[in-house]
Amino acid sequence: MFSKLFGRKKEKPSKEGNEIIPENINWAFLGADIHSHFIPGIDDGAQVIEHSLFLIRAMQDMGYKRIVTTPHVMIDHYPNTHQIINAGLQTLQNALKENDIDMPVRAAAEYYVDEYFSQLIEKEPLLTVHQNQVLIELSMLFEHPLMNDVFFKLQSSGYRPVLAHPERYLFFHKDLDKFNELKDRGCLFQLNLLSLTGYYGRNVKSIAETLLQKNMYDYCGSDMHNDRHAIALKAMLSSKAYNEVRKHSFLNSKISF
Repeated sequence: MFSKLFGRKKEKPSKEGNEIIPENINWAFLGADIHSHFIPGIDDGAQVIEHSLFLIRAMQDMGYKRIVTTPHVMIDHYPNTHQIINAGLQTLQNALKENDIDMPVRAAAEYYVDEYFSQLIEKEPLLTVHQNQVLIELSMLFEHPLMNDVFFKLQSSGYRPVLAHPERYLFFHKDLDKFNELKDRGCLFQLNLLSLTGYYGRNVKSIAETLLQKNMYDYCGSDMHNDRHAIALKAMLSSKAYNEVRKHSFLNSKISF
C-alpha cells in the first residue's frame, strides 16, 4: 500500500480539484526537517527500524534533503539520554547505508519542560537542532511554573530555545500576547506543518495561520511520528496551505551537515 502512496510520480491530481500538481511541488525548498521521531523504539515515533526506513523514504520522496530527528526527552515517559539517542542514531544510520538510502540524518532532542529538564541544563551539554538552538516543548494544557525559569537558564547557559509547535499549546490561545512575550525574549518558533491543515483541530489551525501571517515562525517541521503523518504531509502538497508556506522564509534551509 505504502509504495503506491510514496512511489515517485511525475504528476498527480490535486485533492482540491482536477488540476495537475507538477513534480516540483514538494518540500525541497525547506532543505532540512528539524522535528521528527525516527529513531526506533525510544519514544512514540517509529517502533522498529523498518518503520524508520519507510518514514525516511517518504520524507525523501517529498523532497527533503536532510533530517534532524528529535526523540522526546521526557523523564516520566521517555527517559532518553545522550547515550540512548546516539546509540539509536548509529543503528539508524547503519540501516540507511545498508539499504542504500541517501539521506543525511543526525539527532538532537525534543526536551519537555519540567523539573528534570531544568536540572539537566546545568548538568550536561544539550543536544541541539542547529548551532546553540534547543528544541523544547511544553504541556499542551497548562503553563508549567518553571517555564520562565527554564528559558532564563537556557539563555544563561548559552542556548537559544526553539519552541516546538507553539500553536498547539491551548493555554496560549486565550492570551496571544504570550507569543509576543516569548519572541521578545529571543525564543524561536517552530511551526508544525500539519497544524495548517486542521490535523490538530480548528483552533490550532487558526492560531497557526495567525502566527504565520505575522511572520512569527522561524522554523517549520513535520513532527512526523507515523504513517498517518506521512500521508497527511504528502496530501498537504496539493492544498492551499502549502502555497501559504511557500511564501515564507524559514531557517530550515540554513541547516547543512
